[in-house]
Amino acid sequence: MTHFKDLGLAKPLLTALAEEGYTTPTPIQALAIPTVLEGRDLLGIAQTGTGKTAAFALPILHRLAADPRPAPRRGCRVLVLSPTRELASQIAESFRAYGRHMGLSVAVVFGGVKYGPQVRALAGGVDILVATPGRLIDHINEKVANLSAVEVLVLDEADQMLDLGFLPPIRRIVATLPKKRQNLFFSATMPTEIGKLAAELLVNPTQASVAPTATTVVRVAQQILFVESDRKRQLLAELFEDARMDRALIFTRTKRGADRVAKYLDGAGLKADSIHGDKSQGQRERALAAFKAGEVRALVATDIAARGIDVDAVSHVINYDLPNVPESYVHRIGRTARAGADGVAISLVADDERGLLKDIQKVTRQTIPAFDRRNDRALGALAAVEKTSMPEKPRGKPPHGRAASSNGGARGRRPGGGGGGRSHQGSGAHAGKARPSNGPRPIASTQPAARWSPAD
Repeated sequence: MTHFKDLGLAKPLLTALAEEGYTTPTPIQALAIPTVLEGRDLLGIAQTGTGKTAAFALPILHRLAADPRPAPRRGCRVLVLSPTRELASQIAESFRAYGRHMGLSVAVVFGGVKYGPQVRALAGGVDILVATPGRLIDHINEKVANLSAVEVLVLDEADQMLDLGFLPPIRRIVATLPKKRQNLFFSATMPTEIGKLAAELLVNPTQASVAPTATTVVRVAQQILFVESDRKRQLLAELFEDARMDRALIFTRTKRGADRVAKYLDGAGLKADSIHGDKSQGQRERALAAFKAGEVRALVATDIAARGIDVDAVSHVINYDLPNVPESYVHRIGRTARAGADGVAISLVADDERGLLKDIQKVTRQTIPAFDRRNDRALGALAAVEKTSMPEKPRGKPPHGRAASSNGGARGRRPGGGGGGRSHQGSGAHAGKARPSNGPRPIASTQPAARWSPAD
């Protein structure tokens, strides 16, 4: 079994890991860390919650410590781009936790907050800058951010970062970076068309893959409930009669829909709140803090939360609306089944969403079990379905998840990736198949990769 001490990481990193109780890397960490330490470009693909953040944060911190130099004024040595404010904050927390004995500086830049503190943080230069694209471009336009000295570029959740909505700002930012740099892309999914865009930026990349793309976490019991559109809210409220649904994350397709569902649940006597892009940063932080503390039983969110919420004890994920992008389903349900626990993902599917369901099942290569509840509340039947479809719980609870929570504590957890919490180490953790000769080579390969054409 590989241990962190076997990966050649600097002693201060090993000390910080030991203080957190981490000894054994997850599969994506064991594959990615040696390659990143070699200074090569990397495309890392692994299920959400399997430790992708530590897979790039640890070797980056090692690199900075091995080559100490002043941070460039108004700039940074490492730039990490994230699609959401919440995820940016969590990534920064991870860097601070792992690098606590290294004296390196970390700053976060995102929208929804005042510019002043961010401008002051950038003025003297920082070692590691974690940012969302929109606010970073604002700083570039105001000439308070200069990225000409970036040594490492990281795109976390690369599939979403390179999707149509993010592509223009990403290209704008990349154009300001030096051509000689290390590029690291990490994600749980990598659709073919997005993979082609990644191939434009990655240079002779290595691929570290521990599961097929768009693979769902094995410890999540998935369930489809067919229901008429106008009965969704009523059915959702009925589901909460199950006491085991003590902390549920509910996804809607629109911001207005999130607010309506939260208001309905609140009116039904359930403590609920919503989180989406139209909320202020303060509102989002307060809603998330209440959800983490268990003060709110239901948090209704748009896909902003599919990759930005780090909560260990989410018992259920409810897809009130199916996502338009099938890969988003993987990220949504990956918010449960953490900290060694089982999780349940329930999707409420109306007749006009059957096409979306078909797309999800095609992308995830599975048939999600369905239970038709149009004429039957059947809470007991649902409980029986959950019991029979729940994956067998492995022995032990190997630590795993994002390193630091907002209160600075993460004892007993494994360095994490797309969100906090521990997850069964073997969940989808098998070496990916070798790519064709024209793709980025697996770790074991010795031949250079000219271009990536993702497998179907």
